Amino acid sequence: MASQLDKTYEPKAVEDRWYQEWIRRGYFQASPQNPGVPYCIVIPPPNVTGSLHVGHALNNSLQDILIRWRRMQGRNVLWMPGTDHAGIATQNVVEKQLMQEGTSREALGREAFLERVRQWKATSGGTIIQQLKRLGASCDWSRERFTMDEGLSKAVLEVFVRLYEDKLIYRGERLINWCPRCQTALSDIEVEHEDIKGKLYSIEYALAENPDVRLTVATTRPETLLGDTAVAVHPEDERFRHLIGKQLLLPLTTRTIPIIGDAILVDREFGTGAVKITPAHDFNDYEAGERHKLPRLAILDHQALLDPAGMQKAGVEPAVIEMLQGLPVTKARPKVEALLRERGILAKVDDHKMAVGKCYRCKTVVEPYLSPQWFIDIKPLAEPAIKAVEDGRIRIIPEGWTNNYLGWMRDIKDWCISRQIWWGHQIPAWYCLACNANCIVTTTHTSPSGSPVTRTTILQGARPIVAKSAPTICPTCKGQEFLRDPDVLDTWFSSGIWPFSTLGWPEQTPDLKAYYPTATLVTGLDILFFWVARMIMFGLKFMDDVPFRDVYIHALVRDAEGQKMSKSKGNVIDPLHVMEQFGTDALRFTLASMASPGRDIKLAEERIEGYRNFANKIWNAARFAHMYLDGAKEARPPKDRSFPDRWILSRLNDTIRVVDLELEAYRFDRAASALYQFFWHEYCDWYLELIKPVLQDPAHPEGPSTRHTLSETLEIWLRLLHPFMPFLSEEIWQTLPHQGETIVLQAYPTARDEWHDGAADDAFRLLERSIGLLRTARVLLNYPPGKPINFFLTHDDQKTAATLQALKADLAHLGKGSLTLTPIAEWPTTQILRLVTEGLTVGITVEGDVDLKKALDRLLKQIAEAEKEAQRIDGKLKSADFVSKAPPEVITEHQERVRSLTRDRAMLVSSEQQLRAMLGA
Repeated sequence: MASQLDKTYEPKAVEDRWYQEWIRRGYFQASPQNPGVPYCIVIPPPNVTGSLHVGHALNNSLQDILIRWRRMQGRNVLWMPGTDHAGIATQNVVEKQLMQEGTSREALGREAFLERVRQWKATSGGTIIQQLKRLGASCDWSRERFTMDEGLSKAVLEVFVRLYEDKLIYRGERLINWCPRCQTALSDIEVEHEDIKGKLYSIEYALAENPDVRLTVATTRPETLLGDTAVAVHPEDERFRHLIGKQLLLPLTTRTIPIIGDAILVDREFGTGAVKITPAHDFNDYEAGERHKLPRLAILDHQALLDPAGMQKAGVEPAVIEMLQGLPVTKARPKVEALLRERGILAKVDDHKMAVGKCYRCKTVVEPYLSPQWFIDIKPLAEPAIKAVEDGRIRIIPEGWTNNYLGWMRDIKDWCISRQIWWGHQIPAWYCLACNANCIVTTTHTSPSGSPVTRTTILQGARPIVAKSAPTICPTCKGQEFLRDPDVLDTWFSSGIWPFSTLGWPEQTPDLKAYYPTATLVTGLDILFFWVARMIMFGLKFMDDVPFRDVYIHALVRDAEGQKMSKSKGNVIDPLHVMEQFGTDALRFTLASMASPGRDIKLAEERIEGYRNFANKIWNAARFAHMYLDGAKEARPPKDRSFPDRWILSRLNDTIRVVDLELEAYRFDRAASALYQFFWHEYCDWYLELIKPVLQDPAHPEGPSTRHTLSETLEIWLRLLHPFMPFLSEEIWQTLPHQGETIVLQAYPTARDEWHDGAADDAFRLLERSIGLLRTARVLLNYPPGKPINFFLTHDDQKTAATLQALKADLAHLGKGSLTLTPIAEWPTTQILRLVTEGLTVGITVEGDVDLKKALDRLLKQIAEAEKEAQRIDGKLKSADFVSKAPPEVITEHQERVRSLTRDRAMLVSSEQQLRAMLGA
């Protein structure tokens, strides 16, 4: 067979050609009728606005490895793809386009704006799907779903209405994260915290019964004191305990507020030990207000401007209201500071590092805002979800994250599910205009784009009618005019039902019966609570079963120095760029090889380039094999094959076993390492070198068997590699003798008992040690690698010496010289440098113009390096911190390395004595 592989591997041409072919032939399509035990993964739906970043590349590469592996195992595989409508993100994208056109969503109106978003989605919303295909993702693309398609929208309605009927959804006035720019509530994950240099203001509040007595309060937000409803001290603080229950004069207002004791809110060591409480503008204060039944006075409106009506209700002095009304916080704060300073009650202002929350999309500072919102009473849903993890129905991998999940779930707060935007699933709630006339308020303001905006606020106390379709008559007053709730659902609501809504629920479809529960979820830690936990809760509630069996949490990808990647830092690695430069397979293998549990990935392009070299190594090894595969082949039983063939089959067998076990354990890094070590070091460095004399001799009796083994092991290993490097493996596999039309659908290799050959493994270890000693001797004497030499071998043990005799031809070939196998007593009396370790002795004749002094210098340098390395590793092993944190396998590896270095040093010291004797020193 003539080689069918080009001289160099060109990934781009290969990748595009094979991916299109796989899609054309429908290799990735799933069906409930397919044979095999079902195995399903639902893709974490990327935002429809998204573009592939390195985190996506890691997440989807690992999913694809699992999917391709299980498919080759004969499972009935479904990888369900789709995208998320990404409410705020998508709305912002389209709003920016409108702004460039000189208009706004408010000018268009709701329906016209939504049509514009749908148009954008149709033309630009598929970018990330195409990029996932570029990555090689073997999803069933014929099933692609979208969180706002018709079927999923129907499922969302069903879930909302049923939760409401079960009294698990309610409408209440609570404090939430609010973006004044986007004009909507935000979830915690949509708030990015940023450290800034702020100020800590110490303000004196006078005691009402004796204004000469003042209590100093420390705050980072002096403007919110206008909405204070109490000051808290620690109930055990001797400085203030006697003041609890007394009233304070609230600065800049006509109100007095109580001093209360609160051990939860107050840290006696922080600030002054006294804390102002503003329940309408701070989450911790809100909780304290609930504990002490304090009123909530909001002084900021929905645009985060000082609200005159709110300030009037809070008893703010009229002159202060006139000065502050309509101002944003940034402008109001210095004015409040000046007023406090004028009145002599601003004790001091200190620099203070603090974190502020910003909207993840528009970067506006987020305000805690008191408003009516829709919530889920989450505790009744959380309890079964806790139990499902505790009893093992769901495994979280790595196991260390289980406690994080359980801790968060046990302390879970009700979930705000409403958003004040237009793009999303509109809440299926209507209000009878007649019954709720006093609870519906319409106001007008100017949007950031300059357009007039009519804002309808549905006050707390309004009575909704929740249904899957619009009501036609009010059941209370028989009225026929209704207002639909303008809010939409949090994006996480629709993605929370993703594992079953994508399979056809609420209909009882064959897909749902076959593929639910899904098998594995691959995700990042950042959405364990915001998405994973909610899928578990919804799955148990609506399917009466867990949504997946395993949750694998992968690491974060950082730059080479461990820094978070960001455009501002200029340290972003673009997966599309590196795929173009080094090939998709190189990127995938890099990410898999670095996916170590509990450890962030420090990624550098040099690592990807290194695995590009690995791809080239595979290509060149395949080209070498093609040079010799034309001749006759003979499939002998393993025990009747040559030593190199028996050994490589045994090593391949062990590699198959290891890769399979590590994939079962989600140890992608170890599986990748096993594949790499086998092919580069055992297959290429040793096996191909060992069989060259056979392949290069057309008349060699072992030729037919060796050619068969060469072809057989390469074909099997390519199948083992395929989930990690799908394109390269398919391209080479097609040029080898094989069955079937694609590697995609071939059986994944399984270990075979008859391939295991302990004797061949032992013999190879002896050969490897012998050649290793010989190469060390060559280096010491500065002999070039190709220089023919005379060398000697012997072993103290007769049985081992017999094995050396059996390996003589292989040893002579690899040693590149004339080999003598006799006891040391029979070696010639000429100068011979001997290296001895564990009963094995290698001798090499000292010939020609060898500079023994330089040889001794090289030897002493090696001894020093071995000592230094052994001391370094031994120091780590003596470190309690290292031993407590390092995995057991790392400890074992370090201990073995110290023993190896100790043996090497002893051997080199012995050689040092020989060289000194030769020098007459």
